[in-house]
Amino acid sequence: MTEHVESAQERTEGVGGVLDALEDAVTQARAMPMSSSVLVNRAEILELVDQVREALPAQLLRADEVLADADAARAAAQAEAEAVLARARARAAELVEQEHVVAEARARAAEIVAEAQATAESLRRDADDYCDRRLADFEIDLGKVLSQVQAGRAKLAGRLSPGEGA
Repeated sequence: MTEHVESAQERTEGVGGVLDALEDAVTQARAMPMSSSVLVNRAEILELVDQVREALPAQLLRADEVLADADAARAAAQAEAEAVLARARARAAELVEQEHVVAEARARAAEIVAEAQATAESLRRDADDYCDRRLADFEIDLGKVLSQVQAGRAKLAGRLSPGEGA
């Protein structure tokens, strides 16, 4: 019996090792005749159970640490993802704003061109109207001059043919 206890102490390391030792103790125990029951060393089994109890908190503590590390890593990754997303949204807004500024500039340029074309058309109409009025005045003046010329010629024609008119 002491041999089993000593071998159990030598084999146990961590929860897995203690569970292996428990399994070995049960599988190597003497079988009861005409039964599936076995005889096990109480001290050995109790020692292994104590070792499991001692090992479990350490194992659980390490598991908690691993989970905490995983949570911290996940939180860091989440924070990084949110930061990347925030930067991407800011850049997208900046690009949209630039696009908005460009669109406003194009619209303003179109307004300026339309105003310039309207002004040019108005100036052209005013110039054409001015020229037409001046030409009309000139036509009237020429008509008057033509009438005077014709009257002068008629008067001269009367003097050149004395027998006819005098």
